[in-house]
Amino acid sequence: MNTLRKSIALILALTLSLTVFSVFAERDKPLIGIIQIVDHVALDAARQGFVDALAENGYKDGESVTLDYRNAQGSPDVLSSIADHFVAEKADLVLAIATPSAQTMAGKTDSIPILGTAITDYVSARLAQSDDKPGYNVTGTTDMNPIKEQIELIRRFLPEAKTIGLLYTASEDNSVLQAQIARDVIEGMGMAYTEVTVHNSNDVQQATQSIMDKCDAIYIPTDNVFASAMPVVYEVAIQNQKPVFCGEAGMTMGGGLATLGVNYYNLGHQTGLMALKVLAGEAVADMPIERQTDFDYTVNKTFCDALGIAIPEDLVPYAKEMGEN
Repeated sequence: MNTLRKSIALILALTLSLTVFSVFAERDKPLIGIIQIVDHVALDAARQGFVDALAENGYKDGESVTLDYRNAQGSPDVLSSIADHFVAEKADLVLAIATPSAQTMAGKTDSIPILGTAITDYVSARLAQSDDKPGYNVTGTTDMNPIKEQIELIRRFLPEAKTIGLLYTASEDNSVLQAQIARDVIEGMGMAYTEVTVHNSNDVQQATQSIMDKCDAIYIPTDNVFASAMPVVYEVAIQNQKPVFCGEAGMTMGGGLATLGVNYYNLGHQTGLMALKVLAGEAVADMPIERQTDFDYTVNKTFCDALGIAIPEDLVPYAKEMGEN
């Protein structure tokens, strides 16, 4: 009996040793998880910028680093499962693309370093104590837009506009914050606003239709639900001959008229450079949240032509047809 027990113990010890050895053998390079709430042009561009920044600095996927990219396709349940997966895998770093991704990931771990991108305000999203010193295990780049300049852009195209319609998702912290700023800017410019909010993509068509007769132009901030549903917005806007101005270029070319916004590829690239510091051992809690200072004009010529709206001469170089790269 004692011999049997010793044999069993030896087998278990060998099995455990092999298991531990296997885990360490598989992790001969850093594991970076990438969690993304949904597909759309801006978020995809941010992800590509991040990956390219790593590759340009010696961290190529499959060679010197393992990148594990997972997309929730808009499902909070799937988002939660992805976060659980990265916690179980003990990822060395997680890139969280958009506010819901970062909030979900941060709710699962306070030890794995998290870099966010395409997030408007880390403090209001309860991801950081301050921009200068985040304090938790989350830092990254903000996509806060030049909202005042975006509203002024509406006036450049439509000097006689008196009422601006706001469309955004009530449950997205980033959208709520931008809408508040937009309301203040609109009133400060002597115009009025009206707004309609949605809860998910199923509400977009009805919400867009309902605001058409109440305003001269529509403004949509960077918003994940609307970003993935811009073709629906475009169809309703064309039918009603109503111009739509958006918070970023991808949304604009998907169904808006014009914007002055963040370049999301550059934003993701900037986040990738921050990742180099994290991989070198720098604590995210002490890394200030970074932002862009240069913004790009984007004009949807297809939309302008359909509504008969003239493009200001200095913005003609930024005009592109829908579907044009």
